[in-house]
Amino acid sequence: MKIKSIEAFRADYSKGGAKPRNRYLQEGLEPSSPMARYPAYRGKRSSWTPPWGSTACVVTAEDGTFGFGVSAFSAPVVRIINDHFAPHLEGENCMATEKAFDVMSRIASVFGGYGLGSYAISAVDLALWDLKGKLLERPVYELLGGPQKDAITCYATGFDVEWYLELGFKAIKLPMQYSPVDGLEGIKKTEAQVINARKLMGDEAELMLDCWMALDVEYTVRLAEALRPYNLKWIEDYLMPEDLEGFGQVRERLPWSGLATGEHWYLPQTFSTAIQKKYVDILQPDLLWAGGISCGVRICHMAEAAGLSVITHGGMNWPYGQHLAYAMPAIPWGERSGGVSSPGVKLEDMVAIPGTQIIRDGELIPSDVPGFGQDIDMKWVESIRV
Repeated sequence: MKIKSIEAFRADYSKGGAKPRNRYLQEGLEPSSPMARYPAYRGKRSSWTPPWGSTACVVTAEDGTFGFGVSAFSAPVVRIINDHFAPHLEGENCMATEKAFDVMSRIASVFGGYGLGSYAISAVDLALWDLKGKLLERPVYELLGGPQKDAITCYATGFDVEWYLELGFKAIKLPMQYSPVDGLEGIKKTEAQVINARKLMGDEAELMLDCWMALDVEYTVRLAEALRPYNLKWIEDYLMPEDLEGFGQVRERLPWSGLATGEHWYLPQTFSTAIQKKYVDILQPDLLWAGGISCGVRICHMAEAAGLSVITHGGMNWPYGQHLAYAMPAIPWGERSGGVSSPGVKLEDMVAIPGTQIIRDGELIPSDVPGFGQDIDMKWVESIRV
């Protein structure tokens, strides 16, 4: 079966029925960021992140069967897919996901496969895997080797600790609100936040901290030392992603601490370097950004061989990460991020794509419907088109 067409477009999932709500954004609880050093941008990511919206990608086979993938930053990513990738992949074998990934990675080299290039690769790769599963009438996790675990243990990321516990989560990751510009006061306030969470969760639940690129080496080390009594499972995403030398310095200075990062690393090569150097204990690629399922499988195999773990960024938000986690031994947990949900808001209301499975009592089993189990048709696809 040949690929008949590939088309990407800007998408608005709220038009398709999604009802995302994010109380902490509305109430000024925005986590810290690498722009926190500038007062005009502090505490509000939306003031400096690009207004390009989401990318959707549809890959259609000769018989009319289609696969659906997503990514971000639609303005440039849609152009990369439609103008550059599609002409090289249309007419190719639908099953040849390895070749398609290799072709996209190589032809993106003229402008850079990392970053925007890998966002485009991700959208096409996810759509191809969805199509492949549909044509073979198998869920994607079976194409990846079948279930490796009975269910995926999930954790929640956000500020509403009591609500996440009520939903059945047994592990929670707190977003950090402070950065080096806050000095010792920021460390003390973060410590107070962690202490409060520990009181609510008890000593048996796992607790983590997400710093979202806001820190430097020195502040990371001082923060980790201050939080050592509270037994955090890991500290995450504490440096700018390009600062590989800095990750090495943190690893050397904090040999006892759990460390994690990778949501802003792209394609297998960066992860390969980090794995060889063992900069972190847990790698966190985002399948919608780093290169799709094809990239995720490579990262998992490299990490497992090196004795490291993989937990995809926001992996339980979308069906793509659910299927990879279900099949891969390297992935012990799944993350539900994006604010999870505000108190009283059901997790069902946070689903962007119909057919995405819901976390129940802190666990999830992916859909066994062919492909990624997305319960969509072309009418729904057209409904989200912007």
